[in-house]
This record gives sequence, C-alpha cells and structure tokens, in this order.
Amino acid sequence: MDALARERIALKSAEEIEHIRAAGLVVHQVLEALTAAARPGVTTLELDRQAEALTRRRGAEPAFLGYHGFPASLCISVNEQVVHGIPSARKVLAEGDLVSLDYGVVLDGWYADSAVTVGVGRLDAPSARLLEVTRQALAQALAQARAGQRVGDLGAAAQAWIEAQGFQVVRDFVGHGVGRRLHEPPQIPNFGAPGTGPRLKAGMVLAIEPMVNAGVAAVDLLEDGWTAVTQDGLRSAHFEHTVAVTENGPDILTLPRGQAMPLSEKVR
Repeated sequence: MDALARERIALKSAEEIEHIRAAGLVVHQVLEALTAAARPGVTTLELDRQAEALTRRRGAEPAFLGYHGFPASLCISVNEQVVHGIPSARKVLAEGDLVSLDYGVVLDGWYADSAVTVGVGRLDAPSARLLEVTRQALAQALAQARAGQRVGDLGAAAQAWIEAQGFQVVRDFVGHGVGRRLHEPPQIPNFGAPGTGPRLKAGMVLAIEPMVNAGVAAVDLLEDGWTAVTQDGLRSAHFEHTVAVTENGPDILTLPRGQAMPLSEKVR
C-alpha cells in the first residue's frame, strides 16, 4: 500500500467546494479554448503556451508545470499516447489525429483537474467510436459518485461499459482525490469490483478519469520518463472531471454550475 492510500480521506466543506469549483471553471474555460484551437497545422507546444497564458490571465497557475519535474503546463497525448504527453514544437497536429488534453490549475490554493479527448478535423469511424465510448465510460462512473456507494462501484461501472463495447481499460493510471493538493486520497481505479473500497461520503472531491485503449490495456513508458503509450500502438482516449460527492449524486466542479456532462448519441 502506498503513502497516498494510507492517508485519511478529507471531506470538504461547502465553502471549500466552492473554491475548487472556481478553479474548475478556469480548467473548463481553458479546455474549451484548446478544443477549438486543436486544428491541423497547430503544434502541441502552441496549445501548451495558450493554456498557460489563459490560466494566468484568470489569476490561476498551471498545476502540472514543474509537478515532480513535469516540463510543461499541459499534458497533451496524441493517438497512441495514453497520458502525460509532453508538448513539443516538433509535434504538429494533423487531420484525423485523436488528441487528449489533460489540464489542471491551482487557484487560491485549491486544485481542479479535467481532461477531454478531441478529434482534429474529421475522425475515422473507429476513432470516433473510441472517443464516445470513453466519454460515456466517465458518465457511467460519475453516476456512482453519491454518498453510500464505494470507490469500487465507480471503477466497476466504467469497466463494465468499456469492455461491453469491445475496448480495454488502462490499469496503470487511476483517478484520485483532489483539493489542497493535486493528488489526494482515495485512489480511483477505472476497473474493479462493485461494493469494494472506501465508502463514499458527502464532501469527498474526486477526479474521475477513465483511459480507454482500442487494443490491449498494457502501456509502455517512453524514454522521456513521462509519456505513456499503448503497447500495441493502437489509439487511446481519456476523459476526466473533478466532482464533489453528494447525497444525490455528483456535483461536477469542472463544468459551469448546473451544466450536465454533454453526451453524444454517436455510440454504435
């Protein structure tokens, strides 16, 4: 058991949740801008610089920049890259690329974290389906984020949906609590058995983030020490929201207040 798993799970007050929501709104606004900017011919470094500028303009700071030595503000992972891709002036987005944008900020000492996968131009049908299955895997997990459920219920719901669609869930990376730190307990696997793990309580704030591979679940780490790629070279997708657990379900803090997570009808 690692140190994070041994720590006590902190419950946030209503006031503290509003601080996280303010950080989450910045994350949402930045990811919306990056989604629009992810076009053919744009470098991943350009997107990173845009993310940092937009964040600082809103009085927040990028959460990932310098975190355990990460050299950029934005994790941007293209096609077979699963997570933690490093922006580069040499990486130019092309028509049909599948791009995961993972971003976090800290505002007034409170963190929020979210991710979205987008298509550059027109996606081929398999990539579009992978994207939508992953988006709905997050929705399946979010539906379990209410007081009285267990952490295992989140991962079990995501895994059941993903595997029923013929895809594989990544097991090397998991979601996490979030608040005064970017990573807090509990860890939130995107797989597992229902009825297992810590019981969810109102006031927990969780970053739930399924990562889904078109082929095998296994990943490799590149020589840069950060970028994880699918072992078979097939594509991957990633969606994430920061949510507060309530008695009635998830309060999504990385969307504008009251806005539901958008779901596509394109899954076949």
